[in-house]
Amino acid sequence: MQTREVTIPVADDGLPADLIVPDRPAGVVLFAHGSGSSRHSPRNVAVAHVLNDRSLATVLVDLLTPAEDAVDARTAELRFDIGLLANRLAAIVDWMATDPDLSPLPVGLFGASTGAAAALVAAAVRPDRVRAVVSRGGRPDLAGAALAQVRAPTLLLVGGLDEQVIVLNEQAQAELGDVAELRIVPGATHLFEEPGTLEQVADHAATWFATRLAVPA
Repeated sequence: MQTREVTIPVADDGLPADLIVPDRPAGVVLFAHGSGSSRHSPRNVAVAHVLNDRSLATVLVDLLTPAEDAVDARTAELRFDIGLLANRLAAIVDWMATDPDLSPLPVGLFGASTGAAAALVAAAVRPDRVRAVVSRGGRPDLAGAALAQVRAPTLLLVGGLDEQVIVLNEQAQAELGDVAELRIVPGATHLFEEPGTLEQVADHAATWFATRLAVPA
């Protein structure tokens, strides 16, 4: 298992990222964290470790520069700028194609909350690179018109007690069409803090990526 801290040359100052590449990886999953979070999100880190154990490389990255993060901490405006975040993700996908460890690997995107919308937009604009998407408690509705352009198989995971977000995901599933599957995690609220619920998310995601990324392009 190889672990690296890198600065991805995206945005003015670059974006810090944590890369974990297991031996003989079957694919790589880029994480898009939710509003107000970072690459250190304990929930995303926990999911990433499960993916690593399933022979998937992971990239956890801060989508805002330190200067932008300071502004966002005061205004909360950039965390909802789906266009900005999606552009960052697409640029990171492009960078991954130049990295010796990651370039040969099929790419998946894992998005949480608002990060799910950015992941879906990035999947729509990089259909030749992004092969699968998983949304955890996501707001795919914020991806807007890009939903109809997504070609990557997409798994929507929502907590059974997160009623409003279930409705939004059902609507997004209709827009995504045949590429999307919606699964409800019983007894879970929006952050999947209930015992055993995040483990279910990680298992669903690992199986989804392991299966879809293994299919030839």
